[in-house]
Amino acid sequence: MIKVQEKLFYKISEVSHQTGLEPYVIRFWETEFPSLHPRKSKGNQRTYTKREIDHILEIKHLLYKERLTIPGARKRLRQSSQKDRANGLQHTLSSVKKELEEIIHLLS
Repeated sequence: MIKVQEKLFYKISEVSHQTGLEPYVIRFWETEFPSLHPRKSKGNQRTYTKREIDHILEIKHLLYKERLTIPGARKRLRQSSQKDRANGLQHTLSSVKKELEEIIHLLS
């Protein structure tokens, strides 16, 4: 995977250079993938976070390496997001259960 230089925000030209994608491709993907929505500066320039760059790289992998269509990549990203939320919820519930068991043990 490509190593991304650490900054808070990146301009589209920097993202283009780091991902190997043309700026027009990145802008097009913003219209096709609702999860990709960079902020715009006061000068109306797109600014991307490291997380958004990672997301762009994930989309690039799905489209170019796995050869998925745009709808297929959207579906895969949705499924991945749902799995991540489910895993996060399961971890949270496990933590709550453990804490409750500790409280029960203290009370008995």
